Amino acid sequence: MTIHSLQQSSPQPSQLTAGSPAGQATSLAPALWAVTGGTLFGLGLLWSGMANPERVLAFLTLGQHWNPALMLVMAGAIAVAAPLFWLARRRWQRQQPSWSGQTIDWPTATRIDRKLLLGATLFGAGWGLAGICPGPALVGFILQPAILGFVVAMLAGMWLHDRVLQRT
Repeated sequence: MTIHSLQQSSPQPSQLTAGSPAGQATSLAPALWAVTGGTLFGLGLLWSGMANPERVLAFLTLGQHWNPALMLVMAGAIAVAAPLFWLARRRWQRQQPSWSGQTIDWPTATRIDRKLLLGATLFGAGWGLAGICPGPALVGFILQPAILGFVVAMLAGMWLHDRVLQRT
């Protein structure tokens, strides 16, 4: 067996995932894209102060101590995300894979139904009462262990939601 034949039969490091057997070629690209996106999102939350529930509540509480910073963060996020969603939608319409090589599962539901309204209401109420939502909770948990109760309740709610949906 020559070195050349070994190189041809062995998958490249970029084709292997942790725990995939040699010879079974898979891609690390989706995981790398997810880690990169999650890291950028987390750093953005930390840099903007949006992982801090007091800052969020200062935006949601109108009055003398109202802080409009969250509105500016949202405007910045929309300015970055809108062109990227536009590009992703164009790729989807052309039936091209995403940059990670995965197929794009674009939502097809367009109807506003009871489940959507209930979910939005629960999300908004939780965000208004606690000043935190899932993304900042996971980032903030590292910095503020007091958020652990929220994270545990959030994970329990996600688990319960999946069980209820399986029954319907």
